[in-house]
Amino acid sequence: MQYISTRNNKLSVSSSFAIASGISPEGGLYVPEQLPKVDAKWISNLCEKEYPERAEQVLSLFLTDFTKSEIKNAVNAAYTGGVFEEDWAAPISDLSDGRFVLELWHGPTCAFKDMALQLLPHLMSYASKRALDGKQILILVATSGDTGKAALEGFCDVDGIKIAVFYPNNGVSEMQRLQMATQQGENVAVYAIEGNFDNAQTNVKKIFTDAGIIEKLKEKNTVLSSANSINWGRLVPQIVYYFSAYADLLACECIKPGEKINFVVPTGNFGNILAGYYAKKMGLPVNKLICASNDNNVLTEFMNDGVYNAKREFFTTISPSMDIVISSNLERLLFELCGRDCEKVSGFMKSLSDERVYKIDAEMKAALDADFWGGYVDEKTCKEMIKKSLSDIGYLCDTHTAVALGVYENYKSETGDQTATVIVSTASPFKFSGSVLDAIGVEVPAEEFDAVKALEEATGLEAPESLANIKNKKVRFDKVIDPADMPAEIVAFA
Repeated sequence: MQYISTRNNKLSVSSSFAIASGISPEGGLYVPEQLPKVDAKWISNLCEKEYPERAEQVLSLFLTDFTKSEIKNAVNAAYTGGVFEEDWAAPISDLSDGRFVLELWHGPTCAFKDMALQLLPHLMSYASKRALDGKQILILVATSGDTGKAALEGFCDVDGIKIAVFYPNNGVSEMQRLQMATQQGENVAVYAIEGNFDNAQTNVKKIFTDAGIIEKLKEKNTVLSSANSINWGRLVPQIVYYFSAYADLLACECIKPGEKINFVVPTGNFGNILAGYYAKKMGLPVNKLICASNDNNVLTEFMNDGVYNAKREFFTTISPSMDIVISSNLERLLFELCGRDCEKVSGFMKSLSDERVYKIDAEMKAALDADFWGGYVDEKTCKEMIKKSLSDIGYLCDTHTAVALGVYENYKSETGDQTATVIVSTASPFKFSGSVLDAIGVEVPAEEFDAVKALEEATGLEAPESLANIKNKKVRFDKVIDPADMPAEIVAFA
């Protein structure tokens, strides 16, 4: 299988090259030349397999220039040996009334990004040897909170790779900041920037296409890559857990073979829900992909009226990983909606860059409506859902999962759809202890780790050990820079 760019479909590269380089030279995103197709028997066979075996099955369809042993070794390193705190990397909880929660936060950083970023370093190591002739890779990451730590953890002290992470100063939770600021490893760098996530992401993408910076890095035998979900190697592992969730529901006889289900996904950069879209196009029986947003509801408006308008007020919320106005992975969806017309996609992206807005046509809007439904809830509703979930069914969720629960209630009320539905849960509630305490009506201590302790006492639950241990770690990275200084920092770090 070869990969083409959303802005240049004449370009054709291997999966190794796509993963090692991260982004296409003209700024487009790599996608498969064609999506593999699976049938009901292939899906039902997953029921008998452990999560690593399921990952092997899915990855082998996409990474055809990797050997079977490379894929097997990579998934075993990512998902076995105690990397995830549960015996099952992506467990499902039954919330009753046809609602299930897919918990994707039992990895080392307590966020769903671990599902991909524990695997990506192994894939990239194989890919770089095959595609980059042994050059050093410098990975750039813009993060709204969770990707940064998960990438730092995954690539820490990986030979031949350096990683630099940029996050919005005062735009992540205190626990997220501490996770990144205390990161160990000799090959890592972390920077806070003045501005929001979109400022970080925009400048990272500019660096990738800056000929001057690329030339300076070439002198250091270094090439750039990405660990954000703009990298296909980050996205393809996420397809796995949609198939895995369906197989688990089949195995427990909660659904029948071929029965369609919904997925509700708290959405920021659009990578997580896009993985579900690809799973559906491959043959997974999915009814609707419900895109859940917070007050930064640019995606909700896009789903409803076909206009993507980034000329809007930016809100800093208690669900910071969703505080995004420009969702990079939407470019891949646009590519599919317009019949893989790279010139059309380039036009949308130019309009977004120049005018901060674009509009899709009626045919694309109809294709969008066939697969997606968009909604959002405000901060007040988010808090209400946390409290309601705990009081009604004893389930404690984080601030992002609460958004998904609230949007699903709205979806069900508006549509009457009774389809079995999986809520995709993206983070441990203990990553946002202060906000969760406030939501359930408990006084919030001033210190972060006092808040963690208070949440344990209020709920009878135990905080993940990886979060509790941060208290004793030394802060290594406290530099705050202007976004304009990011290129100079990158060259110096390389």
